Amino acid sequence: MLFLAFVPCVPARAADAAFTQFIASLWPEAQAAGVSRATFDRETAGLEPDYKLPDLILPGRPATGAPSQAEFVQVPADYIREASIARLASEGQRLMQKYQTPLKGIEARFGVPATIVLAIWGRETDYGRYALPYDAVRVLATQAYVGRRKDQYRNEFILGLKILGEGAVSRKDMRASWAGATGLTQFLPSEYYKHGVDLDGDGRVDIWHSVPDALASAAQQLVNKGWQGGVQWAYEVRAPADVDCTLGVPEVTKPLREWLGEGFVPVRGQKLGAAEQAQAASLLQPEGIYGPSFLTTKNYFVIKEYNFSDLYVLFVGHLADRMLTPQPFATPWSASTQLRTVDVEAMQRGLTRIGLYKDKIDGKAGMLTRAALGAYQKSARLKVDCWPSEAVLRSINAAR
Repeated sequence: MLFLAFVPCVPARAADAAFTQFIASLWPEAQAAGVSRATFDRETAGLEPDYKLPDLILPGRPATGAPSQAEFVQVPADYIREASIARLASEGQRLMQKYQTPLKGIEARFGVPATIVLAIWGRETDYGRYALPYDAVRVLATQAYVGRRKDQYRNEFILGLKILGEGAVSRKDMRASWAGATGLTQFLPSEYYKHGVDLDGDGRVDIWHSVPDALASAAQQLVNKGWQGGVQWAYEVRAPADVDCTLGVPEVTKPLREWLGEGFVPVRGQKLGAAEQAQAASLLQPEGIYGPSFLTTKNYFVIKEYNFSDLYVLFVGHLADRMLTPQPFATPWSASTQLRTVDVEAMQRGLTRIGLYKDKIDGKAGMLTRAALGAYQKSARLKVDCWPSEAVLRSINAAR
């Protein structure tokens, strides 16, 4: 909208008037989506933007950045804390008994283990104990107005109004994260309509108060994204001493039997049957050659579509496993420190300049960044560990 360009040049009250004008302009789209005029007017009356939200682009002001872009990137040991996993696993075991009947129904209907959906619930809202801090309508409206993904949130805002108009939840109970995700298992409004399930049979999909509905909806989302029943999310393995860490990308996929034949060994000594060995798997080494190694199946990447973070998937998968067995990862996380986000971004730009990296510059040392880093270490005859360090950054910056 052209009026956005003038927002920083006028008083705050006028800037908010521009926001009000923007919201009013969405009425035709809301009407086309099935939102009534009464709902639109009621829910947008007095609505104001929240310019303190993260991930906004405010004209004339520095970009706020998403919370994931913190000054320091978390290493796995910080994110997957043993104390948190142990507590959530214990609570998950209790909840598995409490909701035994709906969980059995979920497993039978969707082929998703009860432990997986419980782990998602535990990670997203601490089994409902974590109160989401924001008014969903205000968040969605602000993100639609000045967020980095305005077009996406324009639709999410309208669908949020539709949810309220249908009486699925009250405005006061429709709380959200800074990104607009709402409910016990944190869905955006579009996800609610794509994946919502009324498991408790009361005639409405209630992901805010009904645990059966929320968990079934999470399972339906996983299935809709390609979940394969009976397939383990990942296998922790001991990698051979001469492992090539640059192979740790989703594009390098082989049957588990081939990885095992190359010297990767399941850490618990378990024997994998023929069906398991036929499964396609990719190598994941979150800390490069340091820390645990995993062979990840398609279901790993399905969970990753729920939240595009390797650490999130490892947290959820490991928490699910811990509800059945008390064993932590066999290989401990290393004591590695991580570079600042700005330094990882500089490394990504350097690797892009050299032609080894083609993904986005986001300051996150993900799979593709680590593999590109390992490729550079090979070419520069450095130790190949696929882990960002100040020494490697200096070497990349010097490679002009």
